[in-house]
Amino acid sequence: MVSPNFAIELLKNTLEIYTPSRSESQLANFLKDICMDLGFETANIDSVGNMVAVRGNGEPIILLCGHMDTVPGIVPVRLEGDYLYGRGASDAKAPLVSMLLAAADIPKQAGTIIFAAVVDEEGNATGIKNLVKDTTLNPDYAIFGEPSGIENITISYKGRLEIRLMCDVDNSAHASAPWLSLNAIDELYNVWNELKSVFLKPEIANAKNKADQISYSVTEINGGTSHNVTPQKCRITIDIRIPPNLSCDKVLELIDVRINEIKDFIHGVKIKYRVEDKTEPFQAKVSSPLVRALVLSILDQRKKRPLLLKKTGTGDMNILGNILNIPVVTYGPGDPHSSHTVDEKLFVPDYLTGIEIYKGALLHMARLHKNLQEKSNTVNS
Repeated sequence: MVSPNFAIELLKNTLEIYTPSRSESQLANFLKDICMDLGFETANIDSVGNMVAVRGNGEPIILLCGHMDTVPGIVPVRLEGDYLYGRGASDAKAPLVSMLLAAADIPKQAGTIIFAAVVDEEGNATGIKNLVKDTTLNPDYAIFGEPSGIENITISYKGRLEIRLMCDVDNSAHASAPWLSLNAIDELYNVWNELKSVFLKPEIANAKNKADQISYSVTEINGGTSHNVTPQKCRITIDIRIPPNLSCDKVLELIDVRINEIKDFIHGVKIKYRVEDKTEPFQAKVSSPLVRALVLSILDQRKKRPLLLKKTGTGDMNILGNILNIPVVTYGPGDPHSSHTVDEKLFVPDYLTGIEIYKGALLHMARLHKNLQEKSNTVNS
């Protein structure tokens, strides 16, 4: 059993390694050495930089997956009372390290644990996209480590579309004579206002809460070449979050129809768009043994039934859950509202409890899986 002091120091060490997306190699090597010290049979770094370690044997095969990368920005690492500060303290090094320590502390005969510390979750999901291609892993269940709060389980994430929308008016003029040419910034503003009507259509707009609503936001804009020349071209990035009752393809179909309609009445403007990223929404089955195992473990530790959360963001769970079609859920210590902030921090008692909850969930999962196998064998005999 690892001591609280060891657990805290290990987490501090990971926070002191700065890991913005695609700069995780130092942490990957550090975790690889730690895994071998803690009794994992294998620990390797794959072609994109994920660190994957395996411990134990037999069934069930449970994947514990967290990400090493953080958003940019250094937060000085310090322990103040019960709070540990640092970039990634909440999102998501506390869940990552607590999963690692839980996996290292259960009997090897309780099943096979695959611990995966992946890269680029905050970027383009390069890590998880590569991990799901590895057919040698073949997990029965997967838990993703993200800050849900110690008494909450995340069962749903929205999907995401990233669209680059572009306007070209095919000319420019001196800013002192703007009537000589259309202005690409003005025209793109008009196009975007017309395009937003897509999101008001009844088939995608009828939802009672934000988790079930589609959301959309312009996140980047680029246009113009000089302070005294009207812009010929302008482009924006649109971030669209899609609830589980919809699909990316359905929303894209509506967008495509609307853009073609806009082209018919906005003249003199070339309008193009391309999809930069597409991640389908995902919702876990609340009846799965994996959700039950986590619920039981939280009840053991907190004497309180956890809340099942539907989140408005998008995570690695979406990709693995949709591709592998296995029971999957997201859980972890940390306050999601602290994530990405200038003073990101973690309540240390929750981190230590989180280790015990992960550990209990793994043991409950081994028992529930065995029961399911025995029932299946009885039915088939």
